[in-house]
Amino acid sequence: MAVDATTAAPPVSAPNANYSASSSTSSGKTTGVADNFQTFLTLLTTQLQNQNPLDPLDTNQFTQQLVQFAGVEQQLKTNDSLSSLLKLQTTAQTTQAMNFIGANAVVDGSKSHFDGKTAGWSLSTDKPVSAQVSIQNATGQTVYSGKFTLNAGQNQGFTWDGRGNDGSKWPEGDYTLSVVATDAAGQTAGVSTQVQGVIDSVDLTQTPPMLSIGGQTFTLDQIKKVVRPDATPTNPTKPTAL
Repeated sequence: MAVDATTAAPPVSAPNANYSASSSTSSGKTTGVADNFQTFLTLLTTQLQNQNPLDPLDTNQFTQQLVQFAGVEQQLKTNDSLSSLLKLQTTAQTTQAMNFIGANAVVDGSKSHFDGKTAGWSLSTDKPVSAQVSIQNATGQTVYSGKFTLNAGQNQGFTWDGRGNDGSKWPEGDYTLSVVATDAAGQTAGVSTQVQGVIDSVDLTQTPPMLSIGGQTFTLDQIKKVVRPDATPTNPTKPTAL
């Protein structure tokens, strides 16, 4: 845009001074693009007022600027809508998480809490295997080990009574189960482990909310199965000791 430097232009006041003052007073924070959209329009009208009459702004350029400003406004409105949707999604996740309190949940994992009576895991394999099962305490010490036969299937319960191989009783705490398995051909086979426990609390300060099971925290997408407290397991099969 050409500007006539020889022609005295009328004095121009600061763009929308009252708007800026009210925004800073009400919000108390640094203004961003969304807060200065009105300023953009003020700059546009100021530009029109001070253009060179002998070389005015091209109509196509003016139209492009209007389209750009309209696009900015639409984008800002879209951002506001997305923010509202995110708030609704967060509220829905919070409500869903709270509904799980008191339920028995199955999640992927190898660490289970021994409450002084039992600690339990679920084992899953896609073919019959011979498995060497080991249980370690929080310091990594092996407190129990044994060989078992696992049939092909999901959620085969493995319960430990807290006693080591020498018959001594181990204290309450978190214990980790590991499995090394081989199939009938002697090839290494995979065995996945899950833990089951009661969801006793939900931490709503986290995003997404965190569910607490036996002192461990999990997100909603880590929950594989939810079982009613009075439900009978559909597959009560247990590993066979060798």
